[in-house]
Amino acid sequence: MLLIDPRDGDVEDDASSTKGRSLLSLAGTLLAEISLPKLIAAWFLLVVVPSLLLGLAPLIVAAWLSSIPRGMASAYGGLLTFGVLVTVLAIGWFGGRKIFRAVEQAFWALNATAVQPIYALIRETIRHVAEIALSHWLDEARRARLRGWSAAAAGLLLCAFSLFLVWLIGPYTRWTAHFSDLLTPLQLVRPALANAGVILFAYGAAAVFVWGLADASMDQPRGWSDFVDGSLLRRKWRIVHLSDVHVVGERYGFRLESGRLGARGNDRFARLLDQLEAMHAEKPFDHILISGDITDAGRSAEWAEFFAAILRHPNLVARMLILPGNHDINVVDRSNPARLDFPTSPGRRLREMRMLSGLCAVQGARTHVVDLGKRRLGPTVQQWLAPHAADIASFADTGSLRLSIGLAQVWAEAFPVVLPPEDDGGLGIILLNSTALTHFSFTNALGLMSAEQTRAMHAVVRQFPKAQWIVALHHHMVEYPARALKLSERIGTALINGSWFVRQVQRIARRAIVMHGHRHLDWIGRCGRLVIVSAPSPVMEARDTDTTAFYVHTLGVDEAGRYLMAHPERIEIAGTNG
Repeated sequence: MLLIDPRDGDVEDDASSTKGRSLLSLAGTLLAEISLPKLIAAWFLLVVVPSLLLGLAPLIVAAWLSSIPRGMASAYGGLLTFGVLVTVLAIGWFGGRKIFRAVEQAFWALNATAVQPIYALIRETIRHVAEIALSHWLDEARRARLRGWSAAAAGLLLCAFSLFLVWLIGPYTRWTAHFSDLLTPLQLVRPALANAGVILFAYGAAAVFVWGLADASMDQPRGWSDFVDGSLLRRKWRIVHLSDVHVVGERYGFRLESGRLGARGNDRFARLLDQLEAMHAEKPFDHILISGDITDAGRSAEWAEFFAAILRHPNLVARMLILPGNHDINVVDRSNPARLDFPTSPGRRLREMRMLSGLCAVQGARTHVVDLGKRRLGPTVQQWLAPHAADIASFADTGSLRLSIGLAQVWAEAFPVVLPPEDDGGLGIILLNSTALTHFSFTNALGLMSAEQTRAMHAVVRQFPKAQWIVALHHHMVEYPARALKLSERIGTALINGSWFVRQVQRIARRAIVMHGHRHLDWIGRCGRLVIVSAPSPVMEARDTDTTAFYVHTLGVDEAGRYLMAHPERIEIAGTNG
């Protein structure tokens, strides 16, 4: 007799579960298990050193200027200005995209670390408390206004607090220096840190003020149900929307977030594919979209299990499209939320290369990368990756830092991946990468949409002016009005720059529908004219005995040329008794 059935798991399987454990409990585990030497080193490299450099910059500039004689400064000032201008233009001409990408990543990394989490926490706390207190009074219109007011209030509160900190630190700053001061650098540490604090908090004040106003003034998300009769569509496409299948690498493995409160192993995903195969034989699908979190932690064994499952269904694979989710890329350790990696570690790059390998295998011959220089579709994913195949394979085998640096460019330029429309008025699908750059399991859920991908998206839409589009990404763009039972379910998971990206996609709202996953939330709504479809997870949020579901959507064009959606089909996956 087994005293403990190993198939049922145990408390160890709940180590990182946000469903089975509270955030306070997870935070306690994080503090107990985190590597203090690695944390100190990471803090020093990522926070202390940049802060010192930021604070020292005005002192060094002031000292340099004070060391130049006035006559020389007058004589060579114009030449110096011209030289600086030429240097900046040369750098921009020869390395503009790389530099812009690096600056953009650094900018949003600062916001993701220092601004967005606190702003999102205050905003969602205000909303959460207000929605509970005013639940009897709120209708959809009032809820939308409340969301706008709460964003503005959070921005103003944090702006005022940041300015207060600037006022407190101000007396300790120093903005002028002489060259002789640089000979005793230790004396400059305190003013340098104070300078950095003033600069960062002043930036934070401006950022949260702008962030709050941007969120408050945008079209707030609302529920949407203006579905049409599918028979009215003169042309239609049948789309299976899956997301967050979280394939694990063990027969009885439990998912990171759900622990034992979720399904074990991959049996439900296998049964889902069998169900799709039968449905496809009866009424064919046009596309099967999996909008991220294909694996639970981007491990090789998980990808192997995913391919073992789908390759039994070649008819489905021929219509399948995948894109990266935060679990595919950002989870450092699926069993330990305290685990962090240095930026130079090969782990994240390995997960990125596994994702590119998966993209190439599933849809590489059908989808294309975007040539931003020509502002149009480039080669297929297979063709584009072919010159890098040897380096990718070698990196997977060795984890070489040299190869990792080179392959970073490959990953950055891979998205968006585009399935072009079959003809002028057909349906195209734009697959975006919304994963933010993190090196910490506890913050793996953050999302970001780059300006470069957004420009590429608009370039492709302009190339096919009569086509209809699905814009697919993993993260939800903003927190939606569906009431969450826990405050923890409302914060820290949407796109960092979501309100900006909503405005970008709204420009093509007449010809585009957004589909995403990440929240495991069954919701269809709109921001202004833009229709947004959130997919539930067919394997999460439920034990083996529970029923889960996914949706089949029918999109089409009516006689007037309007892009419309028929009522979705809800497909249930029954639980098991075993």
